[in-house]
Amino acid sequence: MSKQVNIAFEADSVFVKLSDILPVKQLQKRIRKSKKYLQILASIREVGIIEPPIVVRERGTKGKYMLLDGHLRAEALMELGVDGVSCLVATEDEAFTYNKRISRLATIQEHKMILKAIERGVPKERIAKALDVNIATIRQKRTLLEGICSETVELLKDKHCAQNTFHSLKKMKPLRQVEVAELMIAMDNYSVSYSRALLAATPQDQLIESNKPKKFKGISAEQIAQMESEMAKVQREMKQIEESYGPDHLNLVLARGYLASLLENDAVCRYLSQNHSEITSEFKRISEAVSFVTEEPV
Repeated sequence: MSKQVNIAFEADSVFVKLSDILPVKQLQKRIRKSKKYLQILASIREVGIIEPPIVVRERGTKGKYMLLDGHLRAEALMELGVDGVSCLVATEDEAFTYNKRISRLATIQEHKMILKAIERGVPKERIAKALDVNIATIRQKRTLLEGICSETVELLKDKHCAQNTFHSLKKMKPLRQVEVAELMIAMDNYSVSYSRALLAATPQDQLIESNKPKKFKGISAEQIAQMESEMAKVQREMKQIEESYGPDHLNLVLARGYLASLLENDAVCRYLSQNHSEITSEFKRISEAVSFVTEEPV
């Protein structure tokens, strides 16, 4: 029998005066100087509200709402002298932040958005104002993927990589770009420092300028050679783990199931307790540890 799914929001948005919206948290005074707030302020000033705030009707008070998500947007609107805003009205006051359930724009997605805006004739100056960055940054974002192979773009299309991470990738040949992208995904690390470390550990023949010796501030030629050797070893070990992960996981599931059925037999359990007490507790611990066999790998 299928269960009825309740709608999380009212069907229509509601225009609410900012004076009728009660925040659920107090913003610190220094928030107005933060980069995130200034970007939101610039974006609203240039293109208006894109993502409406989330409110819920306050019980017992007609026309009043509690603000569940969008405190920075509401603050920016008040600073700009706006009286009200269209809001999404939640049906329940859920005990979580809506922003944590939203996938933010990844670096490559932002690049494609900028390209599309430029193709449609939007001036670079207006894009820069909306994102609260300078024109030079827009130019850099526009050429973000020049020199990046399509396989690497596909791997990183939904990842939040620093812009300078792509600068390191551009110095590598396509095959190496893919290897480095896979390493960053495996480590869940897309920082500039990590990408530079991987660049330093890249063999000379896998660089675009293969005839030009690598030079990194504070790193000697001997240290670079050692990094290349260690990185090659790490990659070989990762390949071995990838190849054996499936069979090892299957064997673990089978072993856990066998131990669980074994310990359900009273006679066997009594025998083990009397003659092999040192391993009985370990058998029980393994049979009860269900998380590693039921959860899907990330």
